[in-house]
Amino acid sequence: MFYSAEDYKEIIYDNYSNPRNKCLSKDKDYCTCEMKNPSCGDELVVQVKKHGDTIEDCRHNGHGCSICCASASIMSELVKGKSEAEAKHLYDEFMSMVSGGEYDEELLDEAAAFKGVAQLPARIKCATLCWKGMHRLLDELDKDEGENSGK
Repeated sequence: MFYSAEDYKEIIYDNYSNPRNKCLSKDKDYCTCEMKNPSCGDELVVQVKKHGDTIEDCRHNGHGCSICCASASIMSELVKGKSEAEAKHLYDEFMSMVSGGEYDEELLDEAAAFKGVAQLPARIKCATLCWKGMHRLLDELDKDEGENSGK
């Protein structure tokens, strides 16, 4: 689905005002990482729970600017139910988009609301903080699974 510029503003506002998945779990099956953007003060905790190769759940909590918080909300919804490869592909598409590169707008769905961030270099770190956290967690889970399979 393609959105207008006005739709994108509303998507960001709605996800900032009514964030999805903004609560952390105490379940030990979640992998957790803390992410900080020292340049503007954004701080997020990102959690991922996998079942096999599928991201069963993604959560976040923290504080930051509207771009950071809305991006975390959208990302947490977008990766749920996706395979690890699909989530990493979404990450690559998102990073390309905010860097001014080519990307699949339909694939990114509501995350494409951040395409204007490419014109605001100081805000790129805000929009990508949660995505980098999710990617780091998937890499850590891969590493842990590799170590456990060798035992």
